[in-house]
Amino acid sequence: MALLKVKFNQKKRVKLAQGLWLMNWFSVFAGILVFSMGLFLKIELRKRSEVMDNSESHFVPNSLILMGILSCAFNGFAGKICYDSLDPAKFAKWKPLLKPYLALCFFFNILLFFVALICFLMRGSLESTLAQGLKNGMKFYRDTDTPGRCFMKKTIDMLQIEFKCCGNSGFKDWFEIQWISNRYLDFSSKEVKDRIKSNVDGRYLVDGVPFSCCNPSSPRPCIQYQVTNNSAHYSYDYQTEELNLWRRGCREALLHYYSSMMSSMGAVVLLVWLFEMSVMVGLRLLHTSLESITNPEDPECESEGWVLENNLKDTFKSALENLKKIGKFNQVQADTEGAEGEEGGKTPAITTVS
Repeated sequence: MALLKVKFNQKKRVKLAQGLWLMNWFSVFAGILVFSMGLFLKIELRKRSEVMDNSESHFVPNSLILMGILSCAFNGFAGKICYDSLDPAKFAKWKPLLKPYLALCFFFNILLFFVALICFLMRGSLESTLAQGLKNGMKFYRDTDTPGRCFMKKTIDMLQIEFKCCGNSGFKDWFEIQWISNRYLDFSSKEVKDRIKSNVDGRYLVDGVPFSCCNPSSPRPCIQYQVTNNSAHYSYDYQTEELNLWRRGCREALLHYYSSMMSSMGAVVLLVWLFEMSVMVGLRLLHTSLESITNPEDPECESEGWVLENNLKDTFKSALENLKKIGKFNQVQADTEGAEGEEGGKTPAITTVS
């Protein structure tokens, strides 16, 4: 028994073709939207590529861009088919291509669904990328005189100001690295010498943070040096002074920003996928209803359209049988080639008579 079997007359077939033509052009605009989302996300990721460890995060925008281009191409072609289906003479040239085209549409919709899922599932990979990238960026914060790294201080400062964050996981991350350049240290000072000698790696570590970690909403002037020394400041307790420095780490802030963006894009792609599925089903109904016309000379006769010629169980069984046949055919070919090779390798025996 056919799945989703529908009876059509000429009027219904014309309405279906016209509706599908319109839906396909809506799908073209949806493809442009998906392409634009991918391009926007790629630009946003490139803006902060200096604090990202690798290019894995660009898999999502690249996938969205590719799906957007394919959507425009597939739906533009389908729109042409639907338009020509109103004229039997024009539709005849598309008949041999419809089955392969519908198969391609099926695989395209599977890919589109997986791209939507990837938008929701890339959080883990993005988190590790940001964690390592921010760690490296903070190490190079002091290298303002080093070619290729001189921009890192500005990048980190702008990042912390824009996203209201401090450090990788929090402001204490700055205590573990030397973020002040040696150019601005007085090596004749006893304090500087003692701090460098007390560190195994010979680094100048302080319990301080860059100015960009300061919260302008704090009621008191920003305390960015001796942050953990309560006695160094009047009426101060660093554990309760929540407004003085940004408490949230930049990894968390960026992860929330990009993951929420990707989740929104994933929801849009899912809606586009549902729309594409409905267009594919409609195109299949149009295709089968036109093919099942019993009398081509009578365009007003009734016909039947369906999505699958058999039910899901029978269709799945026939697909498995076809795959088995293909496998057996390849095996027979391989065995035949092997046998021919063995026969070719044999040399005839020569008998000599004395």
